[in-house]
Amino acid sequence: MTPRRSGSVAALPPTVEPRHRPDVSSEAYAALDLGTNSCRMLIARTNGRQLQIVDSFSKPVQLGAGLETTGRLSRGSIRRTIQALRVCRRKLDQHKVTNMRLVATEACRRARNAGQFITQVKRETGLSLDVITPEEEARLAVVSCGPLVSPESEQLLIVDIGGGSTELVWIDLSNVAPRDRSRTILEMHRGSFAASSGGAKVVDWISVPFGVATLRDRFIDVEDDAGRFALMSWFFEENLVDFAPAHRIYGREGFQIVSTSGTVTTVAASHLGLKRYDRTLVDGLQMNTDQIDVVVREYLRLGPEGRRRDPRIGRDRHLLIMSGAAILQALLRLWPTEKLSVADRGLREGLLYAQMSADGLFSDSRDTMEFEG
Repeated sequence: MTPRRSGSVAALPPTVEPRHRPDVSSEAYAALDLGTNSCRMLIARTNGRQLQIVDSFSKPVQLGAGLETTGRLSRGSIRRTIQALRVCRRKLDQHKVTNMRLVATEACRRARNAGQFITQVKRETGLSLDVITPEEEARLAVVSCGPLVSPESEQLLIVDIGGGSTELVWIDLSNVAPRDRSRTILEMHRGSFAASSGGAKVVDWISVPFGVATLRDRFIDVEDDAGRFALMSWFFEENLVDFAPAHRIYGREGFQIVSTSGTVTTVAASHLGLKRYDRTLVDGLQMNTDQIDVVVREYLRLGPEGRRRDPRIGRDRHLLIMSGAAILQALLRLWPTEKLSVADRGLREGLLYAQMSADGLFSDSRDTMEFEG
């Protein structure tokens, strides 16, 4: 499959006045992200200018297992996913959630039987899944990273490495006042990349139809561990050949990458030597290219069995960490940086912020999207 691209550059969309609803500050909101590998949900309320997480769910369902070969969602994948969605439904009922956005991404965009699957989910769980476009997925991932944008960053690359696809968005912030740069990114939940006004400029964006699961499946027959890693990384880089910023040279000063994915949080945990994951230490951590290279080389030295036993990686991540690291390494060959910010946040947080902002809960210019609980 070929990457999906914007076809044009654009500035950020104009501000749209939120719809104000009375007495919504205590209501619970939910966001569910059904990806190629995982089913994840957050339930949150607002607490002042923070999102207070009241419940969460995450399960590796492998919905896209075999999709690269068959083009269809398998019966086993569907069964695992529906079991997970039943748990989500119970949590939604428990917290009496009526404000929710439940989305599916790359696996359901690609599978020939996705329509039948969505119907089966509705029939067996009562949940209505919305298959979103690559652009909306990219835009909401960008929004979630807003609080991590540095005032000094004039050029910003947001990278969302998923199970079935990888979204990259390049934003020029040089015409935005430093104090407004983070807030400007948060405003991107309104409109689309094609809408235009003054301020920040989307130079280009791309959705590459390979993430940690689909890239691994593509090269699963290659037995040599190091050889497979190299092939995955160079193959992914080839998919970026038409991404406009790849042909431009930017100095490391004033350039920031923000990456949201299980890959980059695992690399960060390994860099810190964490045997037990701690979000407060990982989210917002800054790493440079050299530090990331040290971790990736250590993964290669460990080999498959060593990675399986490494507590920093975890049993749920060890089969996918090298395909994710291959993507990360390809990106850093093109754009070496002193300032890669690790984001333990993504599509779900973007969905929550978009819902709450539309209801007027984040209408003050000082509001951000920090998390409590």
